[in-house]
Amino acid sequence: MSSSKTFFYFYFLLTPLFLFAQVNQTQDSLVKKKETSLPFSTKQLIIPAALMTYGVVALNNDYLKSINIDIRDEVIRNNNSPIKADDYMQFAPFASVYVLNAIGIKGKHNFRDRTLLLGTSFILMTGSVMCLKSNSKIERPDGRADNSFPSGHTATAFAGAEFLWQEYKDESIWYGISGYVVASGTGFLRIYNNRHWLSDVSMGAGIGILSTKIAYWIYPYTHNLLFKSNKNVSSLISPYYDGKQLGIGMMIHYK
Repeated sequence: MSSSKTFFYFYFLLTPLFLFAQVNQTQDSLVKKKETSLPFSTKQLIIPAALMTYGVVALNNDYLKSINIDIRDEVIRNNNSPIKADDYMQFAPFASVYVLNAIGIKGKHNFRDRTLLLGTSFILMTGSVMCLKSNSKIERPDGRADNSFPSGHTATAFAGAEFLWQEYKDESIWYGISGYVVASGTGFLRIYNNRHWLSDVSMGAGIGILSTKIAYWIYPYTHNLLFKSNKNVSSLISPYYDGKQLGIGMMIHYK
């Protein structure tokens, strides 16, 4: 097996490894009352830190750069027809939280609080991705732009997967597993469609996971800041499409 394939498979093995670590960390919570906040633990940093470290190191490491190029060349050699499902898959994990609640399968938080958590995560994730894209100036594999690093689609998908995991891990770990399967599929398609390097996808996944974890860690503070002294607060979160790009918008209204 070539070195490029070895690392390609290694990356996607991180999904079940991450889920195994998450299950071990939450075994006790499955038999206890649901916690509405996520206690900080350095163990929770291991997977996102590993993903982000790989992404950063690959920017200047010749060997890791060669892996990126080998994968890109293999994609071109196979002459793959683009599969545009990744444009929609990136939103599926977080949308699933709202769908599950709508059909009566309640998650950890109510609509207002989970929207606050999602909004916090997306602010952190989007800010990090946009800052890195504008400063790194890494050319995409297909040569169409110089904003390849990191993958925004992958960051969105993994932020949503972690959100789904946190909201439903006490109901069933299979909800969280499904979210990470979809997120990994999104990252795979970004490479398959020749839009991102492996290192872009790795960095995006790490940012997405960490952004949502941070949102849960600081939730008690953001909740108190926004809602403790404002009982008449309404919130709305909605996807948008401008003909070229998909995204989400969030609005909090104080009455």
